[in-house]
Amino acid sequence: MKNIHRRFAALFAAAFAVMLGMGIIVPLMPIYAEHMGATGIWIGIIFSGFSLSRLIFMPIMGRISDKKGRKKFIALGLFFYTLLSLGYVFAENVYSLVWVRVLHGLASAMVIPIIMAYIGDIAPKGKEGRFMGYFNTSFFLGMGLGPFIGGFLNDAFSMNSAFYAMTILATLSLLIIIFALPEESARLLEKAEHKKEISFKKLLNNDLIKGLVLYRFITAAGRGPLMAFLPIFAAQFKITASQIGFIITSNMLLMSLLQAPFGRIADKYSKIRMIILSGIISGLALFIMPFMKTFSGLFFANIFMGLAGAIGMPAATAINAIAGRKHGMASAMGLFSSAMSAGMVIAPLIAGILMDTAGIKYVFYFGAFTSFAGIYFFRFYAKKYKRVIEEEKYPVTA
Repeated sequence: MKNIHRRFAALFAAAFAVMLGMGIIVPLMPIYAEHMGATGIWIGIIFSGFSLSRLIFMPIMGRISDKKGRKKFIALGLFFYTLLSLGYVFAENVYSLVWVRVLHGLASAMVIPIIMAYIGDIAPKGKEGRFMGYFNTSFFLGMGLGPFIGGFLNDAFSMNSAFYAMTILATLSLLIIIFALPEESARLLEKAEHKKEISFKKLLNNDLIKGLVLYRFITAAGRGPLMAFLPIFAAQFKITASQIGFIITSNMLLMSLLQAPFGRIADKYSKIRMIILSGIISGLALFIMPFMKTFSGLFFANIFMGLAGAIGMPAATAINAIAGRKHGMASAMGLFSSAMSAGMVIAPLIAGILMDTAGIKYVFYFGAFTSFAGIYFFRFYAKKYKRVIEEEKYPVTA
């Protein structure tokens, strides 16, 4: 158990550093792109490029790491991630910024999903919700604190200071993985080497996994526009970069702090009901967002977005970890993360078109609609597993 805690601590610290760096640039990226002359659709392409690259490469990296080991892939990904963090500083126009985002997405595909797979490997049976909840804390805590720090750096220094901060944090994460994370045990490597390989097509023949993937895809499409277009919406009402960062931080920080408690709840109670409740709260919060035209109003709406994520994410990742034991942990985590990336590819593009043609408020209405749609499809596919999923006995094939 002591060895498990040591591995978990190293992975937690590395993921936190990466996500903090990524979070730092979140509220600044749309404004940075606008200063380069980007329209709504180009802002969508800039955000989609990162997710499209992740979508393509995450399943591939996950499959390879299931056979060859996790640590080397995480370290290599962080090396490229660090170099590309500096690329934002040297981007001269919208087109070069798109390329930086695409390549950064490729590096990211080698890091977070593989770290999640490593966590799934070491999580004791029956405690998947707890372990994934604790890990999700690092993910959302980094993304939560990052926007506030990024807004402060921009207001106090310059936009480039945020990119330099991301580079430093990525370097720190790389050093943690190299020097603090032990190599995988022979047992874990042997287990991965002899695991029967199941194609993604066959994996998706399982209705519960299909429902989970659809839920992740559609809800990501709903939440995606929030990060990309909330800063532009808020700026219309003279809300500063620091305040925008604080608003986004309130969302992510609450989500982070509640991951562990709701992870423990997911181990004891219905994971499916938790996911459905999460989608309902998220949809309502997005629907009221266009009516919130003050700092306090947007803060209020984002608190509910954070609560929704805290309820649903530990339950969803716990189900995915259970599936990973049967199909290959990185394969399952890669598929789950790819579903999110697919949603994040489509959402900013649609949102950009809506912003240019109908107005920015319709970006949030679109997000609300997709959240409710995600819950409908998840419930449709998962309803026959209400009892057996809590006993971790759902069938592995169609």
